[in-house]
Amino acid sequence: MTIVTMSASVHGLKPLCDERNVCHPTGLQIAVFFPCVSSFGADQFDDSDEAEKKKKSSFFNWFYFSINIGALVAASCLVWIQTNVGWGWGFGIPAVAMAIAVVSFFAGSRLYRYQRPGGSPLIRICQVLVASFRKFRIKVPADKSLLYETADAESAVIGSRKLDHTKQLSFLDKAAVETPSDCVKGSVNAWRLSTVTQVEEFKSIIRLLPIWATGIVFSAVYSQMGTLFVLQGNTMDLHIDNSFEIPSASLSLFDTISVIFWVPIYDRLIVPLARKFTGHKNGFTQLQRIAIGLVISIFAMLTAGTLELVRLREVKKHNYYELKHIPMSIFWQVPQYFIIGCAEVFTFIGQLKFFYEQAPDAMRSLCSALSLTTAALGNYLSTLLVNIVTDFSTRHGKPGWIPDNLNYGNLHYFFWLLALLSVLNLGVYLMVARCYTYKKLVVSSH
Repeated sequence: MTIVTMSASVHGLKPLCDERNVCHPTGLQIAVFFPCVSSFGADQFDDSDEAEKKKKSSFFNWFYFSINIGALVAASCLVWIQTNVGWGWGFGIPAVAMAIAVVSFFAGSRLYRYQRPGGSPLIRICQVLVASFRKFRIKVPADKSLLYETADAESAVIGSRKLDHTKQLSFLDKAAVETPSDCVKGSVNAWRLSTVTQVEEFKSIIRLLPIWATGIVFSAVYSQMGTLFVLQGNTMDLHIDNSFEIPSASLSLFDTISVIFWVPIYDRLIVPLARKFTGHKNGFTQLQRIAIGLVISIFAMLTAGTLELVRLREVKKHNYYELKHIPMSIFWQVPQYFIIGCAEVFTFIGQLKFFYEQAPDAMRSLCSALSLTTAALGNYLSTLLVNIVTDFSTRHGKPGWIPDNLNYGNLHYFFWLLALLSVLNLGVYLMVARCYTYKKLVVSSH
């Protein structure tokens, strides 16, 4: 935030702009402008304590709630300051806020529970792959107790619990088959022999990948708030009153408000109610929670597509084709933003918690980061779909689904395409979730 503030305040770091307000930054200016906690927070709760374990279930809800409180302030107060006061102040205020956050974070250092660093999880994954390929001719014994594992109560990574053997992906079990060449001078060569827990860590990551992949389509739906929802809103009446217009991008505030509304509702009302019917301590399993969000996201796209269809009918009825803003309030978009916010509470938070819980102890940060990559890939998927649709729909001189003037287009087709993809994605998710094998911890005999 300090670097971004400097890029808006220091003369040499600010790009030169022409009379049309088109700016031409240098390579240095671009480099300076581009300057990344959930797993640590969840680590503060003891899984062996039932009371703390129950509180950890709520932690992810309130963690996401606090993020959206910050987003609400950023999208309202800070946007006004950046527009009316200046970018220096607009970036300076969050820089000061981050400084306060850093001081606050380190002030609690004596109170935190720390998970011991377990080394690079990527190296351990590579070791399993190398060891299993080296032993591809070796047969895995039918008695799984013959597979290599440390004798200690903990796994080879200090502070991490052992994982029990699972039958899937049995080829990787070859890495835990002991051979005479695995030990050099009395010590185990980690690139030749892996423990059962190390193999199961890799299996856990592989089992998460299909669930992770289904999150990409959801993220593509979510990304419409910053792209096509904004374009759709730009064609509508932006006035709140006779003198004030609201920028169409500001309607994403209603997504933030929706999250702030639904998190307490979910945590305090829906979970206790669901618990009575399902008997599950969290109301729903995290896989069920994610599925509910995927269903809700379908309705978000159907709502957006229906609104666009109604808008185009108004355009055709009154011949508004060349009108920049048709006399139809932009606040008709609020329901689609609000529905996406609801879906976000179920899917994004559920996904974050699921990846944390199903990650091996020494790979929680990696898996939490993995769950967040769906947001980036969802944006790429959305861009890819727009390019494909544009190429397909503009053949033979047609304006296409998403022309510069949306009054001549069929944007609702794109929203319905996303709804259809979401339905197909839901079907794949349900199959994957049904076959998912949860990680199994080795129960200590002590």
